Amino acid sequence: MKLSDLQKYILRQAWPTKDKTVSKNVLAKFYSNQKAPPPVKDIINVITKSVERLIKKELVIGYGWRTPHKWFIRQVRLTPKGKKVAKSLFGIQQKLPFSSRIKK
Repeated sequence: MKLSDLQKYILRQAWPTKDKTVSKNVLAKFYSNQKAPPPVKDIINVITKSVERLIKKELVIGYGWRTPHKWFIRQVRLTPKGKKVAKSLFGIQQKLPFSSRIKK
């Protein structure tokens, strides 16, 4: 499954928390390290679209409220499938070939 850098960032930020949730305000820090960050309105739209795509992939659950025209997502929580993907983003320890034969 292909994920964008922002989507990977979202999963990595939610993984270490106790309840596996993260606020959208924290996700805006993704753009703080860039030399020329986009305008604030664009940042909010991009983050919202990335979160909605993660919801469609069943990796996160969004919490917020709905108006007749639009969803407003405040925070996201990892699903069991999302926890598995987030764990794999941190890397898997390589298994070394170990010979269990003991020579006497």
